[in-house]
Amino acid sequence: MTGVYGRPLIGTIIKPSVGMSPEQTADVVRALVDADIDFIKDDELIANPPYSPLRERVAAIMRVINVAADRRGKKVMYAFNITGDVDEMLKHHDAVADAGGSCVMVSVNAVGPAGVVALRRHSRLPIHGHRNGWGMLTRCAALGMEFSAYQKIWRLAGVDHFHVNGLDNKFWEPNDSVVRSIQACLTPLFGGYTVMPVVSSGQWGGQAPETYLRTGTVDLLYLAGGGIIAHPGGSMAGVRALRQAWEAAIAGVPLEEYAAEHAELAQAIEKFGRRPQGR
Repeated sequence: MTGVYGRPLIGTIIKPSVGMSPEQTADVVRALVDADIDFIKDDELIANPPYSPLRERVAAIMRVINVAADRRGKKVMYAFNITGDVDEMLKHHDAVADAGGSCVMVSVNAVGPAGVVALRRHSRLPIHGHRNGWGMLTRCAALGMEFSAYQKIWRLAGVDHFHVNGLDNKFWEPNDSVVRSIQACLTPLFGGYTVMPVVSSGQWGGQAPETYLRTGTVDLLYLAGGGIIAHPGGSMAGVRALRQAWEAAIAGVPLEEYAAEHAELAQAIEKFGRRPQGR
């Protein structure tokens, strides 16, 4: 299987929480796999609902991913949300692993440190940690905590990826806080262990230059939902546009200049580049 070097992993989020069936979700995955994406994740709002049971969703999605991996030599990582009680999480982890899956996701604030520890002791797969609910623990300066402290809890519990928000995001968090969060995840613990920062929330290629300038790293999972799927040229063009944006960022070339010879990036700038920046 091929690896990814010299750039972030590019990924997206599927929103099956809007009522998509397992087969409908698999159809979206098929288009994203064909677009040569690196990573896909479940939304944090879906786990095991009646309209998309986890086991059925795993079976439908992994059929697509495994067939594509045999054909292309690259296996897309899909993070299935297995958030639940401990027994349920362990059973669902096994369903993912047995189907050939390569990642599970858990909402850490929902299951707590003990739940993550139990999953880590059992897991054969990387654990994608989602921090939904984090805002209530940090937004009030008088009551909350800094992410630099918070992230240590979940690293000690055993997550491998951890969400850090993104620059110019759709939530309240300032860019300076996001930069500190990325740096905290990449600060080694216990002789060299780091955790993969997951950059998401209203992202497209437009934030790549400042993200790279301020963090100096490509050791990121860079996730864009609409930034990929809503690209005017479709998902394949959306993935290409993000890669092109990161190529420009790493080379120190302004996006508009790079876009002159890269049509997908030019389309992304036209589509997404009119939003407020620099919060």
